[in-house]
Amino acid sequence: MSLAQLSTEDSDRESKRSKKGNSPVLGFSDEDKIGTIQPHDDALVVTLRIGGFDVKKVLVDLGSVVEVMYPDLYKGLNLKLKDLMAYDSPLVSFEGKTVTPKGQIRLPIQTGSEVVEMDFIVVDAYSPYTAIVAKPWLHALGAVSSTLHQKVKYPSEGIVEEIGGNQAMAR
Repeated sequence: MSLAQLSTEDSDRESKRSKKGNSPVLGFSDEDKIGTIQPHDDALVVTLRIGGFDVKKVLVDLGSVVEVMYPDLYKGLNLKLKDLMAYDSPLVSFEGKTVTPKGQIRLPIQTGSEVVEMDFIVVDAYSPYTAIVAKPWLHALGAVSSTLHQKVKYPSEGIVEEIGGNQAMAR
């Protein structure tokens, strides 16, 4: 048996950790598949509150590095060109085509009591989705997503909240 005394540096680190509180663990289990059609290869499509409106058919896409807004949502939010900030970088669509954005706009996305402001790149291109939320939104929310489980989970006030996907909207 050996004994060791913690250095004051180690105990300071330990007390800081306990003051912060433990963040809930975000993960998925087979129980999270309940209510989904299995097996599937559906995209994760959710409803989110964007700019104060409930917006259906929002794709959660881990392959995208920007949030994208399509014409239906742009028009539905009554946005005008004067509402947009300049955005000069072209984007590449799912089909590999280059798309020139109309501009960008910063809008709040609310999930439960959590609100994060995100920059949406507005494009004039066809999509079966109204918007795409990507890695920046997931990271700002501290969230993880699973297409298999059709859920997004994020920490909120010490508990794990979740947003369920809608497989019917994904097809």
